[in-house]
Amino acid sequence: MLRFAEPDYLYLLISIPLFVLLYWYVIRKEKKYLGTFAGDKLHKVLFPDRSLVKSWIKFILILTALLFAILGLANPQIGTKIEEVKQQGIDVYIVLDVSLSMVAEDIKPSRLDKAKNSISRLIQKLRGDRIGLIIFSGDAYIQIPLTSDYSAADLFLNAVDVSSVPQPGTAIASALNLARTSFKKDEQTKKAIIIITDGEDHEGDIESAVKDAVSEGIQIYTIGMGSTSGVPIPVYNQSGIRVDYKKDRSGSIVLTKLDEETLKTIASDGNGKYYRSTTTSEELGEIYDDLSKLEQTEYGSTRVTDYEDRFYYLLIPVIFLLFWEIFIPSGRSKFMRRFED
Repeated sequence: MLRFAEPDYLYLLISIPLFVLLYWYVIRKEKKYLGTFAGDKLHKVLFPDRSLVKSWIKFILILTALLFAILGLANPQIGTKIEEVKQQGIDVYIVLDVSLSMVAEDIKPSRLDKAKNSISRLIQKLRGDRIGLIIFSGDAYIQIPLTSDYSAADLFLNAVDVSSVPQPGTAIASALNLARTSFKKDEQTKKAIIIITDGEDHEGDIESAVKDAVSEGIQIYTIGMGSTSGVPIPVYNQSGIRVDYKKDRSGSIVLTKLDEETLKTIASDGNGKYYRSTTTSEELGEIYDDLSKLEQTEYGSTRVTDYEDRFYYLLIPVIFLLFWEIFIPSGRSKFMRRFED
């Protein structure tokens, strides 16, 4: 089985036909300029050693070397054997607040964007653990069920925004209960829930939701997003340009602020920790390092193919073609005169 470890480099193949067109254009321009200087019959007299065929041969050699070099950069790999690999790790549900207050910009670029960037970086660190994502506002929905397919998880994460849940509000209790019931009960893996929210205007019986999760051995971590002093909520037009700030019925600007006490209580009762997010901090990384200390549990197995690099095979023709091009003289030989005269 063949695959490329760095397939993005294959886009460079587009440059090859472009180089051919450019070279053809240069040759035409050169011929045109020579035509204004002297007629075609005089070219062989004035430039007896000029060989158009050799120019094309040298160009094709360089172009072929470039082709092999691009394929080498993409690092072709050959699947040598298929192995059965045990899957083990922990199960983590990230519960992400997507209410309107999460677009506030007291954390750059915004509370929600910072949270999404942190989740994406966490996904890149995972090795064998399963991750799921629940988004909530006035209600809660599963955006990503528990999975170890990190590429798919990152893809679905990118689609999340404040319009993903139409109901306004901050239903933390509903999101907690959904996460708790979405874990696979028949597997005795270590389980954790990470809540990312500003905690403002929360709804539902959070205390009961936390107790139910703890009774099932689930740890709960919380990450507080935003300022405790309060900031306005920007309003954007369809082009993504800020046009105003959210206002109440009396026309006053609405301020959103972090409810730290609620999130600290949830983390404390949930046998976890509370973290205050900032623009540069990496709370999810710290939480993952903490969770990595838990005993990992085997939850299945998967068949994987062991691949080996083969890029070095493509370097041989690259070196050979370039040396060949260097040692081919530019002038016409007696042999080439038979084809060009």
